[in-house]
Amino acid sequence: MAASAPPPPPLDILVRGPEGFSLWNGPPFSNNGQPGIKLEHKIACSTTKFSDDGSRLMVLKPDSVITIYDCRSYTEIRSFQVPNLTAAALSPRGTFLQTFQKSSTPQNKNVTLWNVDTGEPAYDQFQKSITKTNWPSVRFSSDEAVACKLATNEIQFFDAADFSKGVTNRLRVPGVAAIELSKAPGSHVAAFVPESKGIPASVQIFATRKDLQSQPVARRSFFRCSSVQLNWNNGSTGLLVVAQSDVDKTNQSYYGESKLNYLTTDGTHEGLVPLRKEGPVHDVQWSYSGSEFAVVYGFMPSKTTVFDKKCNPLLELGTGPYNTIRWNPKGKFLCLAGFGNLPGDMAFWDYIEKKQLGTTKAELSVTSEWSPDGRYFMTATTAPRLQVDNGIKIFHHNGSLFFKKMFDKLFQADWKPESPDRFSDISELVKSFESIKVDDAKPQGEKSKSSQTSAKASPNNPPAQKPAAYRPPHAKQAAVVQAELFGGTTSEYVNAYFDYFFST
Repeated sequence: MAASAPPPPPLDILVRGPEGFSLWNGPPFSNNGQPGIKLEHKIACSTTKFSDDGSRLMVLKPDSVITIYDCRSYTEIRSFQVPNLTAAALSPRGTFLQTFQKSSTPQNKNVTLWNVDTGEPAYDQFQKSITKTNWPSVRFSSDEAVACKLATNEIQFFDAADFSKGVTNRLRVPGVAAIELSKAPGSHVAAFVPESKGIPASVQIFATRKDLQSQPVARRSFFRCSSVQLNWNNGSTGLLVVAQSDVDKTNQSYYGESKLNYLTTDGTHEGLVPLRKEGPVHDVQWSYSGSEFAVVYGFMPSKTTVFDKKCNPLLELGTGPYNTIRWNPKGKFLCLAGFGNLPGDMAFWDYIEKKQLGTTKAELSVTSEWSPDGRYFMTATTAPRLQVDNGIKIFHHNGSLFFKKMFDKLFQADWKPESPDRFSDISELVKSFESIKVDDAKPQGEKSKSSQTSAKASPNNPPAQKPAAYRPPHAKQAAVVQAELFGGTTSEYVNAYFDYFFST
């Protein structure tokens, strides 16, 4: 008799506010439509973060105390007291804790890599400062088998099983300013070198094995490039590079210009992705399989296209007021959204069936993500980005509102990470929803009538929406002043909250 498949793990939601953090039982909710509380800590904390595999939880408490919890039992594993703490990060499997302390002299090694199980430092170094491009200092592959760090004119590699050996290999890359290690597997590393003395900027891909590092396996040069975003796929075969320039030579965009490039580790493709509309690249995301990627691009109303690994367009999702894309972990559903300086429109698509399932709105959303099982989509309005209308909304895969809860102040709302492979396929769930009218679905956790826009069925190719009128930055600031002086509802001054600089 064949062994039955193990039950899927439960969905958990991490919620953090001014008084502490709690862990909710995720949907479906059995407590009269309300989430149950699995763990609650009434202590102010500045940061809470899961390891990438969801096995451990890091909590930064007052007085520079960092506590690590085991997410199977939600019991404390260990606490670290780190004076003058500025930043902390967990490795993908939670084996290591990395901390950065303020330091005035190079003699004080202010970056420490701690072994969580033993509580002992595994490695330390001096680092003058931290930025988005150099933190965490030590980068790991998803299985923690490969570890490396950015250094001056080189990439340094470690034996991830024994950091006491120090740097085991040095890959020289003159002028390197940012790196991105592929995650699954950690077979390659991408290096960005900015423009210098008339030489164009470039991105190069190297193998992480020392015996394969004599030459880059792929390289792409860029003119007018001040920064890049590097996005590896699962499988480590493809790298998407968003090359950003601070100045748009056509003067069509206040925020500069961007181009999307694609490089493969087998050298079969090194060039631009053929986008069919002029304008910036708003967002790009790989599918979980790593075989397709979706891009939101172009001047508003933006356009969305799904490409295969050879940069061939597979599906056009039309145009609309969107700048965000979220791909369901199972690869079946896509959510297009207009957050940040846009009014929160969302469109849900079935990628397999190539049809739109519904549309709705989630105004003022700061964060958004699919649940690990791919059945629910959660948005959150959080402080300090926005100080009003803080709350959580959870939608079904077709855009119908499932749950809504408002807070006086909310700092964070995240799904606990789980591997999508641990969950069954959702085809039967989709069949069960085919007989449900989206407009009739009532959200749980909402006793009064919700003002949430109902999800509406849409044709496969929805008509393009009229682009919103341009509002200069000084007009947005004026709206804030008007709200403070004369009062009014949030919706009256909603554009004031959509400042682009806070949405990136």
